[in-house]
Amino acid sequence: MWTLADATLQSRFLIGTALYPSPESMRQATQASGSEVVTVSLRRQQAGSGGGNDFWELIRSLNVHVLPNTAGCHTIKEVMATAHMARELFDTNWIKVEIIGDEYTLQPDTAQLLAVTESLIRDGFEVFPYTTDDLVVAQRLADLGCRIVMPWASPIGSGQGLLNLYALETMRARLPQTTLIIDAGIGKPSDATRALELGFDGVLLNSAVALARDPVGMASAFRYALNAGRAAYEAGVMQPRNMAQPSTPTLGTPFWVQSN
Repeated sequence: MWTLADATLQSRFLIGTALYPSPESMRQATQASGSEVVTVSLRRQQAGSGGGNDFWELIRSLNVHVLPNTAGCHTIKEVMATAHMARELFDTNWIKVEIIGDEYTLQPDTAQLLAVTESLIRDGFEVFPYTTDDLVVAQRLADLGCRIVMPWASPIGSGQGLLNLYALETMRARLPQTTLIIDAGIGKPSDATRALELGFDGVLLNSAVALARDPVGMASAFRYALNAGRAAYEAGVMQPRNMAQPSTPTLGTPFWVQSN
């Protein structure tokens, strides 16, 4: 069991709802993942419109926590409008803030991110900010009152895994009281295991499951990968050494020598 904002959860897997080949495959993958939190984009589906009603009913039927996100927003004004609409629609103060600064890498605009986060917290939101692996930005977000910070492993949808282990390990060490969720760039289950082994509290991903040949099977694989990573972290992962060390010591061990 662990705490995410004001929710007590068992799963450390947060999963997205986009890109699936069908709504039914999304439903099955979400269930196979064991996730208790799904993220949805209000800019991808217009809530309340005739074409989107089935989607929103499906999300509600999953009986999970909904984490609305501001995917596709480029300005503070867009983020604020989307966040307030999400709060009214889903009756939640949770909001995952994405504010894009570069169209090629989809890297967040961290200057605007800090500004809009301050405004949203003042408006009573629990902000889940999507950011880079920049320690200083993460520290500023925590100083503003964010209990959760969501650094990328690598650019959104790239599947490149954890590109900057030093930065991520440093962030984990320097922000011990902050819930840190790896968000974006996870490509395979072993990436998720590695993130949890480093002490990150969870992983949010979408593309690696939704675009798999078998989304349901991949969701299940990630589920067990995260469980393994967290168990390893709690048990104490062996640290690398610069030299070999025998697992069976020779000191004090009797050697039997055949006599002629």
